Amino acid sequence: MKKLLSGNEAIARGAYEYGVKVACGYPGTPSTEILENISQYSEIYSEWSPNEKVALEVAIGAAMTGIRTMATMKHVGLNVASDPLMTCSYTGIEGGLVVVVCDDPGMHSSQNEQDSRNYARFAKVPLFEPSDSQEAKRFIRLALDTSERFDTPVIIRSTTRISHSKGVVSCSKRSFKDREAVYKHKPEKYLMVPLYARQRRVALEQRLEKLKAFSNSFVENKMIMRDSLLGIVTSSISYQYVEETFREASILKIGMSYPFPDELIRKFSEQVKNILVVEELDPFMTEHLKTLGIVPIGEELIPRIGELNPDILEDIKSRLKLNGKTLAVRTKVRSKDRKKITPSSIKLPNRPPVLCPGCPHRSVFYLLKKYKPVIIGDIGCYSLGGLAPLDNMDAIICMGAGISAAVGVAKSGLKRPVVGVIGDSTFFHSGITGLLNIGYNGGDLTIIVLDNRVTAMTGHQEHPGSGKTLKGEDTFKASIERFAVAAGIERVKVFDPHDMEETKKMLEQEIKTSSPSLLVARRQCILTDRDREIRTFQVVPDKCKACGNCLKLGCPAIEKNETEDKNWLASINTSLCSGCSLCVQLCPFDAIER
Repeated sequence: MKKLLSGNEAIARGAYEYGVKVACGYPGTPSTEILENISQYSEIYSEWSPNEKVALEVAIGAAMTGIRTMATMKHVGLNVASDPLMTCSYTGIEGGLVVVVCDDPGMHSSQNEQDSRNYARFAKVPLFEPSDSQEAKRFIRLALDTSERFDTPVIIRSTTRISHSKGVVSCSKRSFKDREAVYKHKPEKYLMVPLYARQRRVALEQRLEKLKAFSNSFVENKMIMRDSLLGIVTSSISYQYVEETFREASILKIGMSYPFPDELIRKFSEQVKNILVVEELDPFMTEHLKTLGIVPIGEELIPRIGELNPDILEDIKSRLKLNGKTLAVRTKVRSKDRKKITPSSIKLPNRPPVLCPGCPHRSVFYLLKKYKPVIIGDIGCYSLGGLAPLDNMDAIICMGAGISAAVGVAKSGLKRPVVGVIGDSTFFHSGITGLLNIGYNGGDLTIIVLDNRVTAMTGHQEHPGSGKTLKGEDTFKASIERFAVAAGIERVKVFDPHDMEETKKMLEQEIKTSSPSLLVARRQCILTDRDREIRTFQVVPDKCKACGNCLKLGCPAIEKNETEDKNWLASINTSLCSGCSLCVQLCPFDAIER
């Protein structure tokens, strides 16, 4: 049976077919859809964990019983999970354990574009890199088998293009016979006190030597021999771009990128005159080839910032000269060859992202400007509060830092009010520990939790405060307010951010207070509130004075329309209006009516 699947869907299918019994993660683009698809398989227990660290720890615990497990996350999530990853590398694991990390070259939806391949070398664990959807599914089996064979966690690295591009995938039934979970008491393996950890450190190095030998015969590390003038070493999506652009070149396709297949690399280099390494982001393989005495050409031509694409490689090909001549270009073009795509001459207008019409976060950012605080934001939809026209956020670092970094600013002695802004899902992810720091060490600042009852930015996934599990089952609903009280925060208040007057009152009271406080701006995400009454509004032209107050909200439904006399009036696009009434409350001339 063949299906058209994205890389993420194929990874989920591989988890199903090859016997994964427990799968955990935290939503983050481009990895989110893996667990969403896994949740459809009743054979697999799956959960959204509070953060990636918890997800990996749950997967490790389950794998200790001998079953196959998986943890999924985006690249910055691996930072959060690095602590258990490093120790699990020491302990090894009873069952198969795969850590799927999805990198985001080009930062389509991320705060950085780190190269997660470095974590494999850092943690001394195997790294697999699929180059399409079919491989993404197949590599799950190879990774699980390798994990069990060598007693190690295995990282599978995807990227945005692998995760979200679709390809034909051969699918079959669940072929792996489920094991019964059995925990074996092995303190010398899993109890990482110095006495045992020192022994496991030696075992780790011994395992790494075996993995190095294994990588040279690994089935997905293979040479594709063509013209000997140029040999290209590549992996992941870069392989697809190389195949499309350098059709004459020989290729060493790396499927297991760490440990490096040194013998295979040397063998390949002996059969070609020149070697070019094509990889995204860090010179991970390039630098290793140099340690083998192999100096690649054209290193300066490979960009280390942003995504690769065929156009970039076409440019590199035209600039790369060997023996005084440009690389061979075919004079006969087969009919099935694609023509080079030239950039369009049409200039499209910029479309910056904005908060949705009716977003409950909008009023908070609009009203905060009045008090001129330092605002430390976090990762979520509300990150858009830092963009025009709201322009009301000073910094974003990483998940949870909306609280912790705000404490640092408050502790600096700065003579300005400090506000930390964090979402409900991010609060449960890694904000609680920052809140504990405030209760323990104090701090003159206000924390605002923008609680829209869901993990909205990544597609409305459940979390510990939503009352639903990944599979949609009812469960305990964690309380932000009670966490705050338990952390030692005495001033805790809840308000409706669609009520502008109440929101203004809350902000004014707490920002001027010298003791730490936590405000919960609670209103369900407008895209998930199916039961609300839709009340659209319109501007009465005769009453509009073109003051521009409503435009400052940054609502996509409010437009600026030119009049015949070259002036303008505000108008509301009723197909976008959600009826939140913020503009009604803001208009000083009562020019907006239902």
